Amino acid sequence: MTRQIALAFATFAPRRPQPGFGILDTSVYNTRVRPGDLDIYVHVNNAVYLNMMDSGRAHFIADLDGYKLLNPRGWYPVVAASSVTYRRSLLLGQQAQVRTRIVGWDPRIVYLEQEIYHREQLAARAIIAGRFLAKKGGKVPAPDVMALFDGPTTSPELPADVAGWARAVGVAYRPPSPSSTPEQ
Repeated sequence: MTRQIALAFATFAPRRPQPGFGILDTSVYNTRVRPGDLDIYVHVNNAVYLNMMDSGRAHFIADLDGYKLLNPRGWYPVVAASSVTYRRSLLLGQQAQVRTRIVGWDPRIVYLEQEIYHREQLAARAIIAGRFLAKKGGKVPAPDVMALFDGPTTSPELPADVAGWARAVGVAYRPPSPSSTPEQ
């Protein structure tokens, strides 16, 4: 429950934007492992890593001063797919640092990499496929979101593992097949 409260604060009472922070920069969010984060094996429950990453994405948007741009348009982010690799356990009281960065986008999806570290030791890494939706209905094209944040007009090349994952889970953009027109 406390992770949900932390996410609500990160979203609705965001931290101050980071001067000079750009859409391709890495956002850092520091937290600590709490008693409610632990599972019966006394290490961080796998779902809690996802909660930490949710807050990391909220802080990423705050670092861009993004809520001032997104909210008037009624745009909001959602996760379309994610994949997490767990490397090390986090234990009660340990500090954790969540690093969030955009690695690229296609016409629909913004691809992020999120890593959680303890003392520069990687604990977990996630690949996230994010979309933006409009409260009035519909999906917001990823290039429109990048333009809103004064991002580059073209995406960096996706890392091979991210591109392969996106194809494997079915979120990668597939251009519409040319429609056959009847000959006249």
